[in-house]
Amino acid sequence: MSTTPTPNERIEGVVNTHSRPSDLKITDLRMAVVCSNYDYPILRIDTNQGVYGIGEVRDAGHKENALQYKSILLGQNPCNIDMLFRAIKRYGGSGREGGGVSGIEVALWDLIGKVYGVPCYQFLGGKYRDRIRIYADTPAPAEPTPEGYVQRVLGRVAMGLTFIKIDVGMGVLRGRVPGGLAGAPTRYEYPLGRRYVAPGTAVGTQLTDAGIARFCEIVGAVREAVGWDMPLAVDHFGPLTINDAIRLGHAFEPFALAWMEDIMPWWDVEGNAQVTRAINVPTLNGEDIYLWNGWREMIERRAIDIIQPDLLTAGGMLETKRIADYAERYEMPTVLHFAGSPIAFMANLHCAAAIPSFVALENHALDLPFWKGLVTGLADPLMEEGYVRVPEAPGLGVDLDYDGIAANLRVPGLFEPTEAWNTPKLGFWQPDRRWDK
Repeated sequence: MSTTPTPNERIEGVVNTHSRPSDLKITDLRMAVVCSNYDYPILRIDTNQGVYGIGEVRDAGHKENALQYKSILLGQNPCNIDMLFRAIKRYGGSGREGGGVSGIEVALWDLIGKVYGVPCYQFLGGKYRDRIRIYADTPAPAEPTPEGYVQRVLGRVAMGLTFIKIDVGMGVLRGRVPGGLAGAPTRYEYPLGRRYVAPGTAVGTQLTDAGIARFCEIVGAVREAVGWDMPLAVDHFGPLTINDAIRLGHAFEPFALAWMEDIMPWWDVEGNAQVTRAINVPTLNGEDIYLWNGWREMIERRAIDIIQPDLLTAGGMLETKRIADYAERYEMPTVLHFAGSPIAFMANLHCAAAIPSFVALENHALDLPFWKGLVTGLADPLMEEGYVRVPEAPGLGVDLDYDGIAANLRVPGLFEPTEAWNTPKLGFWQPDRRWDK
């Protein structure tokens, strides 16, 4: 009798599962919400074979964004990820409303990677690079003077970052630079604190030459402090009119910026296109755009120079890869927006590794001492010379640290049962049942 293993036996020898992948079934979806600068709703998808996958709803989203899909997932084979993604993606939306669909997609890939014993980037076609460049988000200092910005940025450089972004918003001017804004609104005109600003109401809050001059002082001081070899980007404008955005873009041209971010609202494709065509500073946008179809017009019109999907809004790892590959056809490179936990960070590393046109990955967690303690399996040191290595362990490459999560919960509940979400919330009709609610 031959002792040579068959092809199926050789494959099954490396599969990390107690039985066949074809017998896997999703049995549960549970959540834990971590308190952070932007809360992290972390999710875990369990199966009948003990293996599970982890993901998260986008930062500042809600656990319900993921739990609403539980009844669709229960009893399904997680390896049928395309079918499951198509079933739930129709219910997602832009911004945080895409977080549930995206977080589940990440958890499914993590689960499948563990089952087959391969890192997630393999499912995206393999990797183009072994290290991912990180760019530092640098919020405005308490005293937003040029000197204050320089101090903050030099602190980022001391951490080893080689790519810097600073936030320079209207708050730098309002009440601080006399004549910096014309017709600045009072707080009574924003009863929801600018959580809702009607389109077009930037009219009446125009930038003045004095305001633009202060922005240039800040950016110029930072540029001189970090040198001309360091990529430098700027963010957090608005609300701006198209004309003011163009004026500001021209004023920033001498500083050789990597990009100006979110100058116009992402949904205003025409406005973005007008600004992009008028200025000589690269424009970047898109962290709230959902799915490839949502990106299509922005890309095909080349309304911006650089796309910036957030993996936890865009639809997860594979959808973000599709978006980036489509943008590459139009010679538009990809930067990845990120402000979540180490779980989503690892998903971004895998995705960035598989994108040929990738530039840099954002990190909002540089000032959070508890951040690394939410998981096990992170490299130490995590970042070297401004880069993070692509993980090689199965799945995402990290696991949950329950103690670290429990110590930082926003609300009580460490992956507690969620049976209330086992059945659809909407009414449905079955011949042998009444109309259920």
